[in-house]
Amino acid sequence: MSFWRKIAGLAVKNLDEAECPDCPAGLPGEDPAFSTAVTALGAKLAKADGKAQASEYDAFSEVFQPDPGSEGNVRRLYQLARQTTRGFESYARRLAKRYRHCPQLLEDVLDGLFYIAGADGAVTHEELTYLERVGELFGFSPLVFRRLKATHLGADNDDPYTVLGVRHDATDEQLRAAWKAQLAEAHPDRARARGLPTEFIEVAEAKAAAINAAFDAAMRERRAMALAGAA
Repeated sequence: MSFWRKIAGLAVKNLDEAECPDCPAGLPGEDPAFSTAVTALGAKLAKADGKAQASEYDAFSEVFQPDPGSEGNVRRLYQLARQTTRGFESYARRLAKRYRHCPQLLEDVLDGLFYIAGADGAVTHEELTYLERVGELFGFSPLVFRRLKATHLGADNDDPYTVLGVRHDATDEQLRAAWKAQLAEAHPDRARARGLPTEFIEVAEAKAAAINAAFDAAMRERRAMALAGAA
C-alpha cells in the first residue's frame, strides 16, 4: 500500500463529514496539489543542511511512496526542488490551507519528514529548524511539535514532560493529574510507612522534588507561551 493510500485511509477513519466539509474529496495521493507539496517539502528538507544525499531520496521514496505511474514525475520534481530550500514555506502553507481540517494527515506528513531528516543517521540543527517551521506553518503548537520531536529523536533527559510521563500536548488538567499521581506514589511518607531505611526515604524525597520541579517548569513554560501568544 502506498503512503498516499495509507494516510488517506487513516484520515477517512477519523473523518466526520459534518465537521470537515472542506477537506478535498478523494485520496490525498490522487490530489496533485498534495503530492506536489509533499514532494517539494521532502526534497527541500534534504537541502536544509547544505548537502542533499542520495540516501535521502531513498528515504523519501520509502515513506512517501508514489503510485508507479507517477514515480518518474515525482523523481523529476524532487531533483528540481532539492536544488534549494527557497520556497518551502509556500508549499507548507499551501498544504496547511488545503488540509487544515485534517490535522492528523498533516501530522503524518511531518512524521515522514522527520524520517527523511534522520535517513543519514543524524538530524542537524538546520534540518530541525526546517521541520519546526513546517510544523508552525501547519498550525501545530510548540508543544505538539515537541511531542513529535521526542517521538523521533527522544526526549531530553531534563524534559519535564518526560519526568511526568505525559504527552507534550497534554491538557493542563492531564498534566496536573499526572503530577498528583506521581507525587502520591513517590511521597517519602510512603517509604516511611513501609519501614524502609533512611537511604530509601532520601531517594523518595529527591524523586518527589524532581516531580514537583518538573510540574513547576511545565506550568511556567505554558504560562510564558500563553503570554507570548496573547502579545
